[in-house]
Amino acid sequence: MTAIDIFCGAGGLTRGLLDAGIAVGAGYDIDEDCRFPYEANNGVPFVRVDVKELEPEDVREALGEEPNLVAGCAPCQPYSIMTHGRAGTEESRGHLLSEFSRIVMQILPTYVTMENVPGLTRREAFRAFVAELWRNGYWVDWEIVDSSRYGVPQRRHRLILMASRMAPIRVPPRRHGRPPGVRGAIGRLPRLMAGESHSLDPLHRAAHLADVNLSRIQASGPGGTWLEWPSELRLRCHSRPGGRGYTHSYGRMRWGAPSPPITTKFYNFGSGRFGHPEQNRALSLREGALLQTFPASYAFQPPGDKLPLASVGGLIGNAVPVKLAHAVGSTIQQHAAICFR
Repeated sequence: MTAIDIFCGAGGLTRGLLDAGIAVGAGYDIDEDCRFPYEANNGVPFVRVDVKELEPEDVREALGEEPNLVAGCAPCQPYSIMTHGRAGTEESRGHLLSEFSRIVMQILPTYVTMENVPGLTRREAFRAFVAELWRNGYWVDWEIVDSSRYGVPQRRHRLILMASRMAPIRVPPRRHGRPPGVRGAIGRLPRLMAGESHSLDPLHRAAHLADVNLSRIQASGPGGTWLEWPSELRLRCHSRPGGRGYTHSYGRMRWGAPSPPITTKFYNFGSGRFGHPEQNRALSLREGALLQTFPASYAFQPPGDKLPLASVGGLIGNAVPVKLAHAVGSTIQQHAAICFR
């Protein structure tokens, strides 16, 4: 089984497929910042390309003979609830998925898998993609899943699509019972102060906190929110009727519960419930990567470099959780073992 990874990013999907025993011939992405983490950690060639310019002959050699797999995760911000309807027209929102569909239909691989945000299911581009798969002889299954059911220590609801030309295939069943908590993922890391980096792991780096935000997080207990703050620390929006019930920002995590979804801004205390459960800071870059189930040694920047928090945070937050990708890859491997025995 050989796969290609379109919109590969830093390699979360590829890492999970490799861990499941699927070879990956190449990863394709337009962002050059993805090259180092993708190649250094996975040993797979990275090809910088705009998906609009990607043609079947460009990927056939990397894909290999059947059984093979085309996998991908088109950038999801246009479909995310976080965009609050500011992402442009339906045509522009469906563009990248349509390009992924074009490549799939021109190649007709044995298997197809796609991961994305749940809001994509409401878009015409998604309905057209599923219909096109069926017309081209694929069995298709898709489901919105909580990634924690595959051992990812975060409540990350994602759309998973699986398709096969060989026989009916299903989205991976639950692999874990009780959702894993934050402590198991990051509880053993060395302590940090806000603005500090660990000497032995440059990715274990936390953002600086302004004095007012340091006071705010000090006033919050584990799982706490701005509701615990004294009035002088509260934001103006908290006193408005529409803001009183919004407690998803400026909060701490709980040790025994999964984290919220790791976004591209997880290193920022004010961007979500990204406060460390007990230390007075937001998550470090390494902690975000571990909550995305990247291996503890996964490198996102070349040795000696210190990329901006926003650059590395984007690579981590945009990734497919590795354990989710592993569950998908294992399901495809098991399916292929039956179909090709």
